Amino acid sequence: MASGVNPPPMKILMLHGYAQSGPTFYAKTRAFQKSLLRAFLPTQSVSFSYPTGPHRLIPAEHPSFGHEKPEGEGADTYGWWNRTSDVPIIYTGIPAGLERVAETIRAEGPFDGVIGFSQGGALAAMVASALEGNPARLLPSEYRLSDEVDGICRAVCPNGLVQPPLKFAIIYSGFLAIDSTCTIFFEPKIKTPSLHFLGQLDSVVDESRSRRLIEACISPEVVVHVGGHFVPSQRVNMNALAAFIRICMEKDFENDGESGKK
Repeated sequence: MASGVNPPPMKILMLHGYAQSGPTFYAKTRAFQKSLLRAFLPTQSVSFSYPTGPHRLIPAEHPSFGHEKPEGEGADTYGWWNRTSDVPIIYTGIPAGLERVAETIRAEGPFDGVIGFSQGGALAAMVASALEGNPARLLPSEYRLSDEVDGICRAVCPNGLVQPPLKFAIIYSGFLAIDSTCTIFFEPKIKTPSLHFLGQLDSVVDESRSRRLIEACISPEVVVHVGGHFVPSQRVNMNALAAFIRICMEKDFENDGESGKK
């Protein structure tokens, strides 16, 4: 990074887990936020956006409550999609979940990176994939997150900027969405720099499911923490997170500087 030149503010999209919401995920990650802010201030400010999934969950109406093991029930429980069948695995409502992300990008973007937890981690990988704009990855129109311009890859934000490919994707207790309609997101593999956190005591998302997502990424980095199904905020985990983000952001900042010299 050039000496004496501070990078622009960093904006991170935060995607909650199944049976959570933007506000509940915000509350659960307050310590996480403070630690990340301390890692970058005063040289760089960081802001977080917490959208809520479009599907409100009611146990009697959604068998997926039993499949995904939600953290809680009540009025503030939402999902990005629902799992309606085990054999074969079928997800419903994914286009609406993707559109909610596109709405957030149009209203609050562009974003530098995405952080997702559990189902939100699975979605984070899909969003990173869609934003790469890889011509070999022919996403159907309903999976492009938007009918405007050419999908989320070119979504116009309020300041007139275009949402570029993400600089990083951080995934906590994520998993590969294995509905047959989702395979297009992972073929070819995701090239966005990714960091995956796995909990040794996670009893909700089996490690094999998380490993399948890791294998769908190019050069992923993996941190295994001693906890369960949550976003860890202990110093050792936050140091790994901050170091990874800093490398991704500095690399992009330096590339922009080189481009400006040409």
